[in-house]
Amino acid sequence: MALPVVAIVGRPNVGKSSLFNTLVGRRTSIVEPTPGVTRDRVTAICDIDETYFELVDTGGHGVVDRDDLSEHVECQIRYAIAQADLILFVVDAREGLTPLDRNTAELLRRRAEHVRLVANKVDEPHLAASIGEFARLGFGDPLPVSAVNGSGKWALLDLIRERLAGMDHERPAAPVMRIALVGKRNAGKSTFINALAGEPRVIVSEIPGTTRDSIDVRFEKDGRTLIAIDTAGVRKKNKVADDIEFYAHSRALDSIRRADVVLMLIDATEPVGQVDKRLAHTIADEFKPCILVINKWDLAKDRASTDQFGEYLTKVLPELDYAPVAFTSAVADRNIDSTIDLAAALFKQAQTRIGTGPLNQALRDAVDAHAPPSKGGKKQAKFFYATQITSQPPTIVIFVNDPRRVTVNYERYLLNQFHERLPFEEVPIRLIFRPRRARARA
Repeated sequence: MALPVVAIVGRPNVGKSSLFNTLVGRRTSIVEPTPGVTRDRVTAICDIDETYFELVDTGGHGVVDRDDLSEHVECQIRYAIAQADLILFVVDAREGLTPLDRNTAELLRRRAEHVRLVANKVDEPHLAASIGEFARLGFGDPLPVSAVNGSGKWALLDLIRERLAGMDHERPAAPVMRIALVGKRNAGKSTFINALAGEPRVIVSEIPGTTRDSIDVRFEKDGRTLIAIDTAGVRKKNKVADDIEFYAHSRALDSIRRADVVLMLIDATEPVGQVDKRLAHTIADEFKPCILVINKWDLAKDRASTDQFGEYLTKVLPELDYAPVAFTSAVADRNIDSTIDLAAALFKQAQTRIGTGPLNQALRDAVDAHAPPSKGGKKQAKFFYATQITSQPPTIVIFVNDPRRVTVNYERYLLNQFHERLPFEEVPIRLIFRPRRARARA
């Protein structure tokens, strides 16, 4: 069942994203003084005494976007307005009534019964006395708030709860899986997200760097609730242009950490580059299940076979040699559903627990097939037994006479053997070597 929707709307730089973060209780939208930072609809599920609703942050109405995406931003604003059960029309108490506020008011006029006027940046007592002029906009007296110091927050939350009374706002189903889409610029992440959502949920443009926030998009598949996280395109650190790009890049990396499965989108029309390799390292370091999604496969000229391309990926991205490969076209909606099914299979695989019997049999078979070498003139490592201590990622502790005797190459060999012999073929495994404690003498 769909939750009630509360949309935050207003001209640029009135503090919509700050207010969004204040109501959500965490830093979700990027906040920066540059006009036009928010472009897409950023959403979060909120709860006021078990009154659940979806809060939506929008771009600034009337913004002159530096990348000529103004019409795209306006389209996202109109979507938010059309779907909202309550619209918080935010104005700036410090700057007073502006022509662009009046223009925004005209945009909202058709849905006037759903609009509540909110005067933000009432950070000092004397500003509360000057906000009466906003009543000229035709939406009643504004509610004074300050997203910076939190004043007026509880009054605003009470207003939201009262306006949503009588609507269906049960606790939403918890997502069974979070999927982060990462990749360099213009790999097709936003198009992929829109294919999943079944609507233009995020802006798609040929202009690099369109997406800035990490955007959680809830969608249903086979009766299950999932979250897909669209992230900003990553590029070389020395090319990060400004603070907005820096924060967007940081959010993309945070999205990898909170995801259950990562879809690493690679543009089939371009060779794998340094940005792709750096992302692969990050995903491997975080021990995240990953699918290498070769997008735009329908556009690749003189492309190799899928098998040949898979071999190429193993060479250039060796740290993700366990990751399955999916060939897709987000624009043509090809293999999108099957990729999500594969992600679900990886998530299940990462949750698997293996008994000590099968695990130690796999260890013995691996050591029998290839004994560990000596290291630094010392005796070879001697393995006693292994146990799995946790999942997500599957984490295996191996007790050995001296962990320092285990070479890097032999650790890699054991990982490959465990991938082959245990039900963890396509997900990362974390190995921990510990010395076996000597038994106390009687």
